[in-house]
Amino acid sequence: MKLEQYQTAIESSNIISKTDINGIITFVNDEFCKISGYTKEELIGQNHNIVRHPEVPPSTFKQLWQTILQKQTYKSTVKNLAKDGSTFYVNTTVCPILDENGEIEEFIAIRYDVTESVRLSEALITKDEELEELNATLEERVKEQTKALTQLNQTLEERVKEEVEKNREKDRFLFQQARLASMGEMIANIAHQWRQPLSELNITLYKMNKLYQACTNVKEGGFEESYEHAKKIIVKMSETIEDFRNFFSPNRETELFSLSSVAKEAIDIMRGTLERNEVQIRLNIVRDADIQGYFNEFSQVLINLLNNTIDAFSHNKIKSRLIYIEIDTLSAGDAIIKVCDNAGGIDATILDKIFEPYFTTKHASAGTGLGLYMSKMIIKNSMMGTIEAYNHEDGVCFSIKIPVKTVLKEEE
Repeated sequence: MKLEQYQTAIESSNIISKTDINGIITFVNDEFCKISGYTKEELIGQNHNIVRHPEVPPSTFKQLWQTILQKQTYKSTVKNLAKDGSTFYVNTTVCPILDENGEIEEFIAIRYDVTESVRLSEALITKDEELEELNATLEERVKEQTKALTQLNQTLEERVKEEVEKNREKDRFLFQQARLASMGEMIANIAHQWRQPLSELNITLYKMNKLYQACTNVKEGGFEESYEHAKKIIVKMSETIEDFRNFFSPNRETELFSLSSVAKEAIDIMRGTLERNEVQIRLNIVRDADIQGYFNEFSQVLINLLNNTIDAFSHNKIKSRLIYIEIDTLSAGDAIIKVCDNAGGIDATILDKIFEPYFTTKHASAGTGLGLYMSKMIIKNSMMGTIEAYNHEDGVCFSIKIPVKTVLKEEE
């Protein structure tokens, strides 16, 4: 019973045929009829070569018979011809069936259809041949295009040289215009930066006049102190304009100075303005350092930051006003000076734009939008450092990093 079930399972899933020792078909299953297009009646009694494809060489069948007549199993992928003239491929296993005496009684062939796989393989082979042919012609076409491009490059190089020569004078003119435009920006920035010092000078001179008129009521040294402060502001203004005039000069000489000295200088220049605006300023020197650069330009950067903070105090109507300046030296070899305030901070949506030229939140009469831009240019180009801004607690911090030349003794 089980043998019959096995036989049924094999016959329903494979293409099976049996022949006698001479190759005459004695049995075919339904799958064989289905793939060959013949009926059982048309097949049984016929030689198995009824489905032989004419393109299969005789040597193949010679090898088949030599193998099975030696009582061995033959395996191969065979190309066959169906009744309607179509081709089909089958993976074939032919086994000799022996009788009780060990002699060949018949042959059984078990096959399964691989037509689609073989056709796909043949299609791939065809594509490969087409690609090889394409590559052969492509190489020749590439050579031709390369030759054409080489000729084009030769003529193009000559044309480029001619155009470069024609435009060289124009480039010089445009470069000069760019320099003049940059100079104009700096001069506008200087005018903006001088508003506060000029106001300071005006008030100081007014005080001097009042003290002079009532000199008998002035404590000793008062007049001299005011006079010296006025002179210092005037000198500072003169130095600033000279520094900016030489901004593009390649022969400028740098100087070695400490961060604490430039911070104290900026605070001293702004002393009167800070007092009038009731701004408390704290300078904390953790570890001072000498840096190489331009003292007056760095001083202008700090003055600009102080001026901006004072404007922010007024705009945001801050009552308790504090500016905190800290100087330290980092282990990475940079000196750092932080200028922080409690003026309310900067809107996060514009924080990344404040160093762009002409960007300002102030009224046109109060600022040009060049102060922070010029400050960044000074720190980057003249001091080889970086400047960044970030909101901190109830204000903003500007952090400036400058390469250190010498670490100085920590202040007590």
